[in-house]
Parts: sequence; structure tokens; C-alpha cells
Amino acid sequence: MIIRGAAVFGPDLQFHTGQDIAIHDGVITAVGQNLTAADQGDEIVDGSGCYAIPGLIDIHFHGAVGQDVCDGTQEAYEKIAAYEASVGVTSICPAALTLPVEELCQVLRTGAEFSRRLKRAAGDQRLQLMADLIGFNMEGPFISHVKKGAQNEKYILRCDADIAQRFLDASEGLVKLIGLAPEENPDFESYIHKMKDRVRISLAHTNADYETARRAFDAGACHAVHLYNAMSGLSHREPGVVGAALDSPHVCAELICDGVHVHPAAVRAAFRLFGPERIVLISDSLRATGMPDGQYMLGGQEIVKRGSVCRLAGSGSPSETGTDSVAAGSLAGSVTNLADCVRTAVREMEIPLEEAVAAATIKAARAIGEDARYGSIEPGKIGNVVLLKTDPALALQAVILRGQVLGK
Repeated sequence: MIIRGAAVFGPDLQFHTGQDIAIHDGVITAVGQNLTAADQGDEIVDGSGCYAIPGLIDIHFHGAVGQDVCDGTQEAYEKIAAYEASVGVTSICPAALTLPVEELCQVLRTGAEFSRRLKRAAGDQRLQLMADLIGFNMEGPFISHVKKGAQNEKYILRCDADIAQRFLDASEGLVKLIGLAPEENPDFESYIHKMKDRVRISLAHTNADYETARRAFDAGACHAVHLYNAMSGLSHREPGVVGAALDSPHVCAELICDGVHVHPAAVRAAFRLFGPERIVLISDSLRATGMPDGQYMLGGQEIVKRGSVCRLAGSGSPSETGTDSVAAGSLAGSVTNLADCVRTAVREMEIPLEEAVAAATIKAARAIGEDARYGSIEPGKIGNVVLLKTDPALALQAVILRGQVLGK
């Protein structure tokens, strides 16, 4: 395949106009001007009038189109992965909820089997249309009761290295991040020292003060789950987890840019304070994404979707308050895919396109250690490319998944 004449987002995080991309056997082989086809049978894709960006990578989301990865079925994984690929999210690292340990292990086993099936997909056209499953983000169960958000409190546990290892084993190494609320775990530094060389430790759903969070980061935690949300806030005398993450240069921070979870000014502040090197855009999308308004389930709890807002039922949900105000009740996650989060960041939050694309591609890949294969358009990387029209809407023109144009 040759993609011709696009404005290609390069490894230098800049767009280069009039570039071609060659993809063979599912891998990018060359990027440059006036590339020649390897053989007469090469498919030519017109990239003129388009940005060519790496396939997007969502390292924190739960589901879409009526499915949640914690449903623990092959059908759920298939439908989610097909939907994500269709919108330009070509690699996925879904987040697991706070559930019983054995149930989480079964979810991870099912995910590992799905990943194996994708790798054997050469003869299965249906599987070839699905995003790569490249990891898992264990949001729970070692989280805070105070900042649990929409997580199920009855399954919250103290951090335990043996349980964490069970997650790693069940997933066959796919678990890339495991969350922690250090303030509820007196031995958190010992736990981090035991686990940090096996898996990345994140601070997730935590009410830690600045000093406690900083101790966790100094011990080796390296990631902050959905910055601002479900964590102690940033203020001038109590800088909290946000301040501790800011003062820890090795820490990257997730950011939900759905237009609901974080005010545009706070998004701009995060990019300026952390710099584009340390921000990772995520969707935190739920099964209600891509679905009509109504009631859905999340980890055994009822949630209510209305428009772009989703909340726990019974906590001031829109159906009960008659308002879409963010202040009305507990947000349960987003109902926006990562591609639309990128558009929102650029069009409504004044984030430069280059910074938003990097935060949803190479920065995401690096955050989970998958940047050797994913996240940029350069020789040797997997041939996942998204073509967006160079118009203000950034409309989707085409998705190339492992060297194949979806929808053909």
C-alpha cells in the first residue's frame, strides 16, 4: 500500500506536507516524497487534503456500543474493538473496574485469549477489522473509598503484591498499569518497590495529600489516572496529587477531554504546566458510548446517560435532576470516543493539533511501553494510520489498520 500526498505527522511531532507512506505486510516500510510502489499490485490511497496521523491509542476506557470489557466475553471485546477501529482508535488498553479479584482475573484471561485470536487473524476478515488489544489498565481495586467515583466500594482492597501478580499472570503480561490510593495503604512504598519493575504503578482514585502522593511517586509510581478527576485537587496551600505529579518529572498524566470532565481552562493549564511530553489523552468511555440516552450498567451499578453526560443513578443523575449540569451528581465516565476527544481538545479547548495528536498516539504508547511498535508513522512500526480531512471539523477520511483500509 502507498498513501500518497498527505500531511504526515512525523516522529518530530510536526506535520510534513506532500508525503507518501509505504506499508507492506502490515508494517510501515518507508515515509517520504514520491515513493514508488514495490509491485504493480500495491493499493494506492489518496491522502491529498488530509492529515495522516498515527492510529490513536486509548489507554483508559471501559467500553462502547453497549459492551464493557468487564463483561468478560469474546463478544464484548469484538464489538468494542471493531467500534474503536472504525473511529480511528486502532490500539486499545482498556481499564478494568473495581470488582472481585477472581472476576477481574477472568476478565483478563478473556482479554488475553482475544489478543491471541487477533494475532492469528490472518484468515479471519472479521477480526482484521478490530483494534489491537495491547494492554490493560487496572484502575482498581486498590483505590480510595473517599474518591471511589463510580467504582464499586464493596470490592475495594488494600494493595497486595500477590494479587497484583495474579493480574499479571491472568493477562499473560498484558496488564501495563495498576492503580493505587497510597493514603489508604500504610505499606504503599514497600508495595511499589516490589511491583515497579514488573508493572507501572499509577495513582488512581486517590485522596492523598501532596506529601503522600509525592512519596509514592518518589518510590517509583509513574502515572496519574485521569488528572483532576477522582483525586485531591490543586489549591495554593494544598497542591494534592496534581501538584505532586507536577513536581515529579517522570510522571505522565491522563486527561479526559470530552468537554464534560475537565474545564477547557484546566485542560490548557495541564498542557502548559506538564508540557505536551507528559500528557496522555484518554476517553474513559463507558458502554453507553455510541448508544442512545438511557440506563446502563457499570460494574453492577446503574448509570444514566443523557446527551454527553453519564452519571451514577441515584446520585443526582440527569434523569432525576432534569439538568445536564456537571455539578448535578457523580460523573460515571465519558460517552465520547478518543477521536472525538482529540477534536474537542483542538476545536474547543485551543490545544494545538500537534500536541493533541501526540498525546493520543506516541505519548500514550510510551506510557504503557508499547512505543517500539505503535504510536508514530515511521519504518518498522505497525501500519496503523488515520486520515483526517484538513478542515476545521477534522472529519474522518479513512482508517488504515495494519495496512488495510477499513470499510473496503
